[in-house]
Amino acid sequence: MNAVVIAVLAVLILSLLRINVVFSLILGSLIGGLVGGLGIEGTLGAFTDGVGGGANVALSYAMLGGFAVAIASTGLPEAMVRGIISLSGKKDTAQSKKRTRALILIMILIMACFSQNVIPVHIAFIPLLIPPLLTIMNDLQIDRRLTASILTFGLVTPYMLLPAGYGQIFHEIVATNMTASGMEVDPDQLTSAMLIPSLGMVVGLIIALFSYRKPRQYQNIEMPVPDEVKEEKKLKRSTLIFSILSIVAALAVQIWTDSMVFGALAGIIVLYITRTLKWKEADTILTNGMRLMAFIGFVMISASGFSSVIGATGDIESLVKTAAEAIHGSQALGALMMLIVGLLVTMGIGSSFSTVPVIATIFVPLAIELGFSPMAIIALVGTAGALGDAGSPASDSTLGPTSGLNADGQHDHMWDTVVPTFLHYNLPVIALGWIAAMIL
Repeated sequence: MNAVVIAVLAVLILSLLRINVVFSLILGSLIGGLVGGLGIEGTLGAFTDGVGGGANVALSYAMLGGFAVAIASTGLPEAMVRGIISLSGKKDTAQSKKRTRALILIMILIMACFSQNVIPVHIAFIPLLIPPLLTIMNDLQIDRRLTASILTFGLVTPYMLLPAGYGQIFHEIVATNMTASGMEVDPDQLTSAMLIPSLGMVVGLIIALFSYRKPRQYQNIEMPVPDEVKEEKKLKRSTLIFSILSIVAALAVQIWTDSMVFGALAGIIVLYITRTLKWKEADTILTNGMRLMAFIGFVMISASGFSSVIGATGDIESLVKTAAEAIHGSQALGALMMLIVGLLVTMGIGSSFSTVPVIATIFVPLAIELGFSPMAIIALVGTAGALGDAGSPASDSTLGPTSGLNADGQHDHMWDTVVPTFLHYNLPVIALGWIAAMIL
């Protein structure tokens, strides 16, 4: 039995049974290590070596959580919500509610797409944008599964298709690893090759719009921001200006340093210097924010250990080779097997960017032997790498949406983010990726 398949299935089954994702990842690591022949000591050693890789991401989430709650305490979110309501008309009419709903969802979609390419801040915008909108989204009865699907679409599709920001990094990783594996590829070819697979994400989004169109009720639960802080600051024009300035500073520093930790730190420092965040309130506010994001941080640390264990088993390469031997020279079956293997590997590792180097070394020679065209091979490797980013319990593309939508504790990570995004995106992308491989 392949350790990667067993470990990934164990994590998914345990998570779907509502066992905490952190515990599921740790148990999945143990099962995978034992099946892969590492033994207890080897598994523990690999897991321990790997958890350090998730520390930076966990700290990033903690800092972003503190910064997000600090911004929420200034009254800027309330001003933003009032602006959305004023743009769409009075909130109490059915027509204006429909316009407000559409406006909010379109705004979230644009922000998510821009976060990958135009302003490459990745998921840093989510804890700033989504929690303040939850109250009005509750009033409009917007299904948060739809919002999660929209966010994940915006976090994944742009880097698959567009060669800018994170998309440029992804395209370069694909091109570099395919070239190293025996087929010279120019990153400029990726956009054309990934056009059809990216349409699978569009199809999934359209289906999600219909799947979650019905109203869903949520309770209005107060965010962890002191009432006296809200009342004192929400009407001050200078406070709103300094809050916007802190966000600009946070985004600018993040882009400059390529670090969410220092970006959030820069935003918090601006709030301190301008006295928008007072010393006597700061500790409580920042601690509340870090507590809000602590769960996501622990998931990323555990996922890093899980990735280290399944990598140490050597069964990723074995999985790819076994799939290659099973296709018996069939292009159609070969394309499908490669896509499914990519899905499994990415769901286990939690990162499309880390999956490509793992699969390219085997997929490229195999695809050449099967007679696929260069563009079809690019589509296969690129799609196999991107598959699983949506729908993985340990992916930024699912953890990010959950971090914002679960700010009031009413959004389940597995059933409200992971399962919806897996069903709506991975299945159409497999279908369109397979079609791309067969016709290109």
